[in-house]
Amino acid sequence: MDETAGARRNRDRDRAPPEQRSAPRGTGKRVTMTDVARLAACSQSTVSVVLNNTPGIRISKETRERVIKVAVELGYEIVPGHAALSDRPRQIAIVFDRIATSPEAVVSIDGAREMAWTTGHVVIIAQSLNDAEMEPATIEAMLRNGVDALIYATIMTRKVEVPAQLYKARVPVVLLNCYSDDRRFPSVCPGEVAGGHRATETLVRAGHRRIAIITGEMWMDAARDRLRGYRQALATADIAYDPALVREGNWQTSAGYEQTHTLMKLKHPPTAIFCSNDRMAVGCYEALKERGFSIPGDVSVVGYDDEEVARHLSPQLTTLVLPHREMGRWAIERALSPSASGKQPITKLECPLITRDSVRDLA
Repeated sequence: MDETAGARRNRDRDRAPPEQRSAPRGTGKRVTMTDVARLAACSQSTVSVVLNNTPGIRISKETRERVIKVAVELGYEIVPGHAALSDRPRQIAIVFDRIATSPEAVVSIDGAREMAWTTGHVVIIAQSLNDAEMEPATIEAMLRNGVDALIYATIMTRKVEVPAQLYKARVPVVLLNCYSDDRRFPSVCPGEVAGGHRATETLVRAGHRRIAIITGEMWMDAARDRLRGYRQALATADIAYDPALVREGNWQTSAGYEQTHTLMKLKHPPTAIFCSNDRMAVGCYEALKERGFSIPGDVSVVGYDDEEVARHLSPQLTTLVLPHREMGRWAIERALSPSASGKQPITKLECPLITRDSVRDLA
């Protein structure tokens, strides 16, 4: 009896070298969930749910059968160096440059964990400190551990030089809170320009025309982008840009305090101040009160970041919140979905406005 084509494929695959046994159509590359998802015309999350038989999630019978059929044809179930699919933990790695210095990392991790758990994945975290020797070693350890995806993350929104190992990785890679010039990988960052625009527009709509801004350090993306949004909002409202109303700070309370005193000494002081973070807004409050100005009766104030202190100021501070939880969720969802080839866009997520009591409507 002639052997079937499927039997011949299985025989040839079994005789192949170990590194090629799970390669689709003789490519010599390890099969990933992305490969299965692409041929099965579904998301990688769906592939993970089906192949791992994740409880509590309903997938149609037709989709399950299609995913299993493609996985078997590609040989996904015998990836060399891994345990059987039903035995090995499903893992996604997140490598941060730094974790301990900022609560934003914890928020991002929690958002990532929420999304990862929906497909039965555990999240493993590492801190690299951008060390020239230990960062590559950390990434290599994560990849050898059999992760299904790796997320490369930074605390500060910034451009990065992506480590060389990630270009060779056979699992999806996503950039969290950072981006690269070559746009090789999907990336997600806060929409800081839109955030600066929204903060300023809030004051414009409240009837203010003399609106000042206390920026962060201008070498940082966040400071430059929030200032750009401020200028765009003024231009949209046909309000002339006045350099005297722009003061550079350093994100610290003392900068908000000092720069507010400088602003209020002007011949025509502002009726509203946009502080580029909540810490500088705290200093702004103190300076205004020292000079006998009420908030928001005399001067309206808007902050940024929605730190805990914003809810304890008197009056409570109107501010914007950074979408770190949503960014963590987006990174996981993107990592578990098929990725188109070519340059990847930088996805910008909205920084929502939290309206409280520090803005007076002059109208």
